[in-house]
Order: sequence, then C-alpha cells, then structure tokens
Amino acid sequence: MRVAPARSRRCRPAVLAAALLGIAAGPAAAHHVGAYVPRDNEISANFKQIKFSIQARKFDVALRLFDKGAVRAEMRAQATRLPAGLEGATRAALGAGDGPRAERGLVVFFAALIRDLALDADRRLAEASGPAEARAATGLRFLEAIWRYYNLVDFAVSQYDPKAAVAVRLAFDEAEGYAEGGTGPVGGTVAPPSRRVTGRAAAPPKPEKMREPLQRMARVLSGVIETSITVIRRDS
Repeated sequence: MRVAPARSRRCRPAVLAAALLGIAAGPAAAHHVGAYVPRDNEISANFKQIKFSIQARKFDVALRLFDKGAVRAEMRAQATRLPAGLEGATRAALGAGDGPRAERGLVVFFAALIRDLALDADRRLAEASGPAEARAATGLRFLEAIWRYYNLVDFAVSQYDPKAAVAVRLAFDEAEGYAEGGTGPVGGTVAPPSRRVTGRAAAPPKPEKMREPLQRMARVLSGVIETSITVIRRDS
C-alpha cells in the first residue's frame, strides 16, 4: 500500500466538525469563534494499523482491524455523505487481499472527510464575526485537522493524480499564509508532518481570503473522490 506515514455536504456543521476532527473546547472557547482544538483521534490511529498490516500483506489482520476499528465505524456514521457502497467495497478488497483497491477505498474515505472539513471551515469563516485574529485561529485549527488527515493519504493521491495532490498542497499553503497574515503560500511547500500549524505573522491575518483556497481544496478532492470510486467500482 503506497500511503505515506503521518504529515462536505452540509449536515449540522458543529456536530460534523466535532465528529471528524476529534475536538475539544480550549482557551479560545471564550471567543465567538475559534472554540475547537483538534486532537489525535481513533480514526487516524486505526488507519495506520490497517495500512501497516496491508504493507506486511497480513490481510487477515487488516480485515480484523477494519471490522472492529474506528475507520469502519466512521464510514457507517458518515454513510449518507460517502459514495454508495464504499464500506462494502473496501471490506471486500481487504478480504480478497487486494491492497491497491483497499487503498483506493481508504483514500476516498479520507478525501471525503477532508473535503467536508474544508467546506465546514469555509462556512465558519463566512458566518463568523469578531476580530480577524479569532477568525484566523478558527481557520488554522481546521487546517491543522485537514493536514493531519490529508498527510495520511498524500502519497497515494500523488500516485493517482499528481496535479490534484499539488493543488491540495498549494491550497493548504495559501490558506495557511492568509491565516498567518501573509499574501499567500508560506515558503511554497506544505508543512512537514512534525510541524504544527501555528500563527507567527507580524502582519494582520486575512481570514476572509482563506475561503477561496478552502473551496478550491474541496473541489479538487471531490474530483479525486469521483475518479477513485469509478476505479473501485470498475475493478470490483
């Protein structure tokens, strides 16, 4: 499985954000916006377990981890916003020992989660009022969660569609740059896995400018989802 190690349709946005990010209120909860702080969650941990088992060609272990893990549970919870049959197709691929097809299913799942986070972030930025710094903080927290998930599948996406992978990274960098008070990408490349998204700008942040790259990211990922699910269904 060629997946790098760790770097939406509307449906009750606040609940959706909490479910996908694994979030908790932090110090920013005192503000009108910026109340959510992403943390590590069971979804990404379960994905890594499945990935390593597939890489070791231990498909029986991968299937057991999928059946009992958070990835499948979240697929079921988000079923109405995922391509029809994704859970079953991913499970069937694991059962058949088909690593590439299982990988595609997982890429579709995470691309959908990231797309929904990007769209939710865009809505929050559109609806929010208050200081630019507080709105930018909200955007940065979503970006941190987006990057945590996207980094799980970045390498696989780059194999399927290099242009899409570059577009997602550039959109991320552009949104981050505006949140940190710049005029666009920060340094021209996406942050490495060890880097946390933090605001360090001397210039005022521009949260209103974050919306376009977030929307672009969602559009690109929608294309990745459509292409990948077509391949999965064709090869099933």
